[in-house]
Amino acid sequence: MCLFRPGLRGHGVTEQQWRIIRALAHCGPMEVTELAEATFLLGPSLSRILPEMEKRQLISRKQLESDLRRSVVSLEPKGLRLIALHAPDSERIYGEIAKRFGDERVTQLFTLLHELQESIADLSHEDESTTQRSSRKTTVRARKRSQNGR
Repeated sequence: MCLFRPGLRGHGVTEQQWRIIRALAHCGPMEVTELAEATFLLGPSLSRILPEMEKRQLISRKQLESDLRRSVVSLEPKGLRLIALHAPDSERIYGEIAKRFGDERVTQLFTLLHELQESIADLSHEDESTTQRSSRKTTVRARKRSQNGR
């Protein structure tokens, strides 16, 4: 990121804000929890970052009618303009990295990172399933104990 920071600072954006903008530009509007996953930012960090971005009109947030506790974050025209402004710098830097490291090796790296991300997601889902099964077993045992008068 050290190569990207000066350009981002020049546009008045932090690395975390840039990750949010890029994720929204790439994936479209997202719920806050999805955005946290996509940007590898913790929920409390997003809660601190999003109001500032909203104030600067880079993004907007709308509550879901079905569940007012949840909100969807969208990229605003000002955020899109920021991407357009910074994209040439970003592309130039990525080009320089590819030139020095090699196009094929960069492609391999991205492929491996994508596979790692999928593997971690699979592991996370397995852990959730195990936790849910364990929780159900504990609940069943507790019911049996209370029925048996223990």
